[in-house]
Amino acid sequence: MRQQENYNELHAFLLVAQESSFTKAAVKLGISQSALSRSIKLLEQRLGLQLFTRTTRSLSLTHAGKALFVTAEQSFSLLDEKLDGLKHLRETPAGLVRISAGQYAIDKVLLPKLAKFKQLYPDIELELISDTALSDIISTQFDAGVRFGSLVTEGMISVRIDYDEEIAVVGSPDYFHEFGFPKTPVELNEHNCLGYRFMGGGMYHWDFMIDGQPYKLKTQGQWVFSTDYSVIDAAKRGLGIGYVPIDMIKDELKNGKLIHILREFSHTFSGFHLYYPHHNVSPALRAVIDALKLK
Repeated sequence: MRQQENYNELHAFLLVAQESSFTKAAVKLGISQSALSRSIKLLEQRLGLQLFTRTTRSLSLTHAGKALFVTAEQSFSLLDEKLDGLKHLRETPAGLVRISAGQYAIDKVLLPKLAKFKQLYPDIELELISDTALSDIISTQFDAGVRFGSLVTEGMISVRIDYDEEIAVVGSPDYFHEFGFPKTPVELNEHNCLGYRFMGGGMYHWDFMIDGQPYKLKTQGQWVFSTDYSVIDAAKRGLGIGYVPIDMIKDELKNGKLIHILREFSHTFSGFHLYYPHHNVSPALRAVIDALKLK
């Protein structure tokens, strides 16, 4: 295996060559002249080459030293350019921002609020990935995620980006005409409920409020889906009773294709939140946060 170079020694060599002086180079490095001299000797010993010709009055590069100087100067110059580029990324909103969110959150909040980014921030790329698995955004290399506030992972920084969301229990007129209306959440056990399974494998249990206390119901039924859109479509077809955000079905409730039941037991989630792991975010993600948060 090739030995790793000591880049501190190479940088010291470059400064001595540029200044043509151990004294001036030592001042720039903030070290003693003797320490600098030892560093150059170690470099020469490791390379097996003499890099400088020294006299009491002058200092000059050997042939090998000149070749190393050209290489070192080009390499450190390129490194400086790359570091300047990173500084630009730190100060200017640019680069890729990856966000994990459910399709409903993308459609309702992210797309409408971020639609003007092409004009405002042409150097920012947005990747909005539909995900119902409640994935770990760190291990899956997302910059941020979106969930209802109560579902945000502990320890994450979160910013509210939408208002509270009421969840509705709904079914079609044909379904209720055939099977009747449940009067309480418990009576849903006697009905064909449209299940929702997270892509990670877990089934979602329906949330209710009974006598001021939260209540979870493990439903059962013939159909299981992984998106609210499929649940709504199945409910409209009379396949069972669905449990979906009320904002998604305003038109269906208005035109009578779906009927909202058990309203007195409705559960309200604390709105969508954007969450991310630490405060030290890129300017690009900061621009996204500022655009999404509730004013």
